Amino acid sequence: MAIVKEYIKSVIMIILGAVTAAFAVENFLMPNDIFDGGVVGISMIAANFLHIKLGILTVLINIPFLLFAYKHIGHSFIFKAGFAMAVFSVAVSFWEKLEPATEDKLLATVFGGIILGIGVGLVLRSGACLDGTEIIGIIINKKMSFSVGSVVLAINVVIYAVAGVVFGIEAGMYSMIMYFLTSKLIDMVEVGLEQAKSVMIVTEDGKKIADEIYREFGRTVTFIRGEGLVSGTSKDILYCVVTRAEIYDLRKLINSLDVTAFTTISDVSEIIGNHVKKRGELVMKAAEDEKTEEEKS
Repeated sequence: MAIVKEYIKSVIMIILGAVTAAFAVENFLMPNDIFDGGVVGISMIAANFLHIKLGILTVLINIPFLLFAYKHIGHSFIFKAGFAMAVFSVAVSFWEKLEPATEDKLLATVFGGIILGIGVGLVLRSGACLDGTEIIGIIINKKMSFSVGSVVLAINVVIYAVAGVVFGIEAGMYSMIMYFLTSKLIDMVEVGLEQAKSVMIVTEDGKKIADEIYREFGRTVTFIRGEGLVSGTSKDILYCVVTRAEIYDLRKLINSLDVTAFTTISDVSEIIGNHVKKRGELVMKAAEDEKTEEEKS
């Protein structure tokens, strides 16, 4: 039942994301000669010369990428990507019936980039993609040392250079600004607004701090044994992950404890697994701790 629920949720997110992205492309970017990257960008440029509908072009250009990737990437991803591309194509054909949202290039760049980023982010978060160049990036990443982002960026630089030559330097510059905004929004939506933070604490009172972190935040802590280079004394290195909103409270907690601790905090792009206890479990553990203390006393 849980698998079916997750599948339905994934399909809904793909549809919502593809429709949102299509709205941004057709009603903000396309009328103002602002171009997306990848296959969509190529289709937008080609549509101005071939007089073929954008929705049809994106499907036609994406099909070879899907067929090529069928043997190299998981079939589930390919089916999801194909479905997302089909929904995007239909949505583009629907949105083209509406009047452009604005004729101001700056407004089109900003709002088009934001809306497009939200839409693409939803699609990526559901395990699909709208663009064949991302598939190529994944395949190249498997065979070579280039990252997916580097491959896609290289392709998009070429596309924006062509757009600048054909439609004017301003079109290329506006498109690059839009791409920057879109990339940031994609990261926010795909990773989540509550970006996680990894915390590493070097201390001689590891158990005391670990117990308090578990009690206050419900986070399990990983112990790493270390040794100070100068002092030669043994150290506890604690590693845990918290949300950005909990950083202030964590700092406050560590400062309130009568311990010596050196703490570093870093960004985490993705978490696989779950080390967060439910609130009910925390309440139960707190009650058990209080009962144990009463029995000892």
